[in-house]
Amino acid sequence: MTDEGFRDPDALRARAGVAGDPNADQHFLVDNRVLDRLPGYVTEAGFDTADVLEIGGGTGALTDRLLAVAKRVTVIERDPRLAAFLREEFADDCEAGRLDVVEGDALEVPLPGFTTSVSNLPYGVSSEITFRLLPRGKPLVLTFQREFAERMAAEPGTPEYGRLSVTAGHYAEVEIVETIPKEAFDPQPAVESAVVRTRPRKPAYSAPDDDFFMDFLRAVFTQRRKTMRNAIRNTAHISGLGDPDAVVAAADEELLSQRAGNLSPAAFAHLATVAWERGDPDPE
Repeated sequence: MTDEGFRDPDALRARAGVAGDPNADQHFLVDNRVLDRLPGYVTEAGFDTADVLEIGGGTGALTDRLLAVAKRVTVIERDPRLAAFLREEFADDCEAGRLDVVEGDALEVPLPGFTTSVSNLPYGVSSEITFRLLPRGKPLVLTFQREFAERMAAEPGTPEYGRLSVTAGHYAEVEIVETIPKEAFDPQPAVESAVVRTRPRKPAYSAPDDDFFMDFLRAVFTQRRKTMRNAIRNTAHISGLGDPDAVVAAADEELLSQRAGNLSPAAFAHLATVAWERGDPDPE
């Protein structure tokens, strides 16, 4: 036990008989101070902890702390050995209905209903998991590679600003609440990490169909060094536009002369709306 009465991360790994595997994207968060702070980012923000979702439970160091603040926790764990260990280690909580361990890949299993998600995500699939969670419109506290976190929270005109920034900001307010040194993990990753907290929000702009908006962003950011005029014309095969020239003819000249890295999310939404209305987008 730690000084706060939680299970010790090293003792959990010893009981589970695992050491972590960087080749399998398996890095265990073992710093008690960081582990103790993660649930605090939920409670201090007033997020609903009735049903907390944790993706990648590992050996349960974070699970233990989440159970202290949540009415119920659901853990999705892809490693069958670790899923079995969690059910055994937290048998009392499972029996009481306070913990449900789902064995499977978080990109494939049906996501349960949840009020908040707190997770130390596997780096290799963090983007895919995040954009499975964000459209659910729930608060998130997630650990990422620091570079990824900085791109999520970046503002227009900065080097980090890109498709990830616009897409994340479309669904939520994004803030970096803590950076984490490599030494907080075992095995140590090659890079620093950061904790991101998101608060769901409706954007202050209107956009067309969400799927089309995301395809449009993906398309124009493949040519972020080009003006929007050229990016729209050159990427119709990605955005699905049947008539990109009609979009260019109808769009605002000032926006068309800008590059993607300098446009605000509202400007992208405006251009996407023009593209949706004038560009004959492929419904598929």
